[in-house]
Amino acid sequence: MVLITTQDRFDDHEIEATLGIVRGNTIRARHVGKDILAGLRNIVGGEITEYTKMLAEAREQALDRMIAQGEELGADGIVGFRFSTAAVMQGSAELLAYGTAVRFRPQNKG
Repeated sequence: MVLITTQDRFDDHEIEATLGIVRGNTIRARHVGKDILAGLRNIVGGEITEYTKMLAEAREQALDRMIAQGEELGADGIVGFRFSTAAVMQGSAELLAYGTAVRFRPQNKG
């Protein structure tokens, strides 16, 4: 299990080694059917649940890919975790999860 924090360190673990930057991304495009529903909802107001769900799925996929990359490096944790998003072309956007993979110093038990 890889621990993740937005901080630069973990209060209860000492970092032994920095393994490098890890990232995971996904690019999602809008769906015409969802655009129609979103347009209607825009008229009457309220949350556009179709896009909320799409973005939540994109965040989870990007996060899972970042964690997998950390595990490949033998990471125990990821510090400085962030999400970023950018338009790729009209109607699509990239969601990026990134941070620094680290390995913890073994803790003395006893």
